[in-house]
Amino acid sequence: MSTSTINRRHFLKIGITAGGGLVLGLEWLSACNTGGSSATEAVLHDLNAFIKIGTDGLVTIMSPNPEIGQGVKTSLPMIVAEELDVDWKNVSIEQAWLDTEKYTRQVAGGSGSVRSSWDSFRQAGAAGRQMLVNAAAEQWQVDPATCTTEAGMVHHKASGKKIGYGELVEKAATMPAPAEVKLKEPAAFKIIGTRVPNCDTKAIVTGKQKFGIDTKREGMLYASMVRPPAFGQKLKSFDDAAARKMPGVSNVISFDNKIAVLGRSTWEVMHAARAINATWEDDGNLESTEDYKKNFAKALTRQPKEPQRKDGNIKKAFASAAKTFEATFECPFIPHNTMEPMNFFADVKADSVELYGPIQLPDRARTAIAEKLGIPREKIKVGMTRMGGGFGRRLMVDFIEEAVTVSQMAKAPVNVIWRREDDMGGGYYRPMALYKYRAAVDANNKLIAWHHHSVGVGRTARENNFPAGAVPNLQVDTHEYESPVTTGPWRAPVHNFIAYAEESFLDDIAHNLGKDPVAFRLELLEQARSQPAGKVDYNPDRYAAVIKKVAEMAGWGQPKAAGIYQGIGAHFSFSTYVAQIVELQNVNGQLKINRIYCAVDCGTVVNRSGAETQIEGAMIDGLGHAMYGELTLTRGKPDQVNYDHYRLIRMQEAPEITIAFIENNEKPTGLGEPGLPPVAAALANAVFAATGHRLRAQPFVKSGAAFSMERKSEV
Repeated sequence: MSTSTINRRHFLKIGITAGGGLVLGLEWLSACNTGGSSATEAVLHDLNAFIKIGTDGLVTIMSPNPEIGQGVKTSLPMIVAEELDVDWKNVSIEQAWLDTEKYTRQVAGGSGSVRSSWDSFRQAGAAGRQMLVNAAAEQWQVDPATCTTEAGMVHHKASGKKIGYGELVEKAATMPAPAEVKLKEPAAFKIIGTRVPNCDTKAIVTGKQKFGIDTKREGMLYASMVRPPAFGQKLKSFDDAAARKMPGVSNVISFDNKIAVLGRSTWEVMHAARAINATWEDDGNLESTEDYKKNFAKALTRQPKEPQRKDGNIKKAFASAAKTFEATFECPFIPHNTMEPMNFFADVKADSVELYGPIQLPDRARTAIAEKLGIPREKIKVGMTRMGGGFGRRLMVDFIEEAVTVSQMAKAPVNVIWRREDDMGGGYYRPMALYKYRAAVDANNKLIAWHHHSVGVGRTARENNFPAGAVPNLQVDTHEYESPVTTGPWRAPVHNFIAYAEESFLDDIAHNLGKDPVAFRLELLEQARSQPAGKVDYNPDRYAAVIKKVAEMAGWGQPKAAGIYQGIGAHFSFSTYVAQIVELQNVNGQLKINRIYCAVDCGTVVNRSGAETQIEGAMIDGLGHAMYGELTLTRGKPDQVNYDHYRLIRMQEAPEITIAFIENNEKPTGLGEPGLPPVAAALANAVFAATGHRLRAQPFVKSGAAFSMERKSEV
């Protein structure tokens, strides 16, 4: 075992719960429910961050982070249970409310939940185990070092004695928290690395899982909003006479350029909202998608004042180059398309506020509302429900601020529920952007220069992305275009498009040089390892390992059946390395994606089934949006505001997926997002291999690629 020193700040509370159980306060642990028995029925909320052990031997592990489908409500407690040394079947899980006095990071974003809590959760479990061992040793009058634990029992081999954790909790509660704990060696893991079902699966498939949209409270009103149909429009006037006469409508209020209809049911308020006759005005300069494209192209003719990154001298390198290459890539706006529309419950009282619903960053919400209302943060209670999708949309707090305003004006608790058209037509989007890449090689076909130049509505670059570090002369230039269109993080922000652009361009260069695309990437990674240029924020060896692994899995370079083609994409994001090969079949110009091979290095895999589903889901999400995803504007008005006009990938299009994890004992890294960025590049490069046509814009179906909806052929 390894020894870990515990930060005393983590242990804020040690005591016996109302049900006679041991509580270990840890700054990180919080609450969720598997459907099993709770270790302490009398204490269900309003607790510190903790582990609870009941006198019946059942263990309740609290999970602090919002659950958005990434599986942390299962994987984080697995880490605690592993070090606590309990049988997983005796563990139940609960979800906590926001409490920054007790928990350090209650966030669902940046693929960071497991990687940021790995050490703290291990320490929590190990500390609990040590306190139970100390209690048993004192009872038996033996040295704690002679005791061992297994499946919720303390054993003393020399005497043959054993005792369950449930019988030790009262004595253990009087023990001081250990200053140091011994952590398990990875070889001793019994829970970590196994396949554990998602703790909410049964509730979800039986319809018992509660989401924010299901929230109901005594005296609660529902609210539906009327919003500007186009970005940049302002509310001039409205007539609500017809809406007020409709059944179930209790009030109509206006604020912040929008109108809220309140009533007793979602159907009644949504129906009434459509009856409001609103007049909107604008300055006459609302932009359409084609306007953005033209203005972006103009912006790329100008050089920004300062580059985001500059290694060497690209001007001299291009001047002396033997060959140069150039390509431009178009990135469209994309909405988040969450299955559960935006919604939130708010109850604003004179001296307190209760907020409850699906939110990825609850503390941001509390801070925003405290500032908005001018009340202390501690007067605002925030609860988190499981989310029906987020993808970065629920990092924003606009819909929560809206619910608070409606509740405050209506003087009643409200659940504001958006229609899908509200969010797709006026929410936050992945930024639209235009990318221009240039590269140069010397007489030996060595890549000597790389220039990234981009413009978009929001951030458009990750300046340290590969091949940065492998090219002696590299420059990253960006422009931000001002627009009334609201943009924000969309699953794997920025990475989600530039991985496709960068990897497609690398592939293009390799083919033009007559080099194998896999060999070319490995050549560059060797350059980054042996002769790094500037900052290298990735490990070239780990990067190369996933590329080699996926090439082996897919039989890269080996003879294929007639009509079968492959393309590769690789990317590093959220501290995780992912390489993918798409294999497709070209049948009379119709492209059918047969299978995808994927190699992942995410360090230690906590929950193997959860890890696989995260990678699979990200890949399918990335495929669908690369092929079909696009939101266009006509004079500021979104053209695609529901699924009838916005194409998503369908079940019959989902390919066979094979995933391999690089086995190592490194700390866990991100998983919710890294599987998405490389898949568009792998698909685009496979399309080139099959057709000789380079895809320079998304969605691919508008760039000349025709994909078959039929199920894959067995080849």
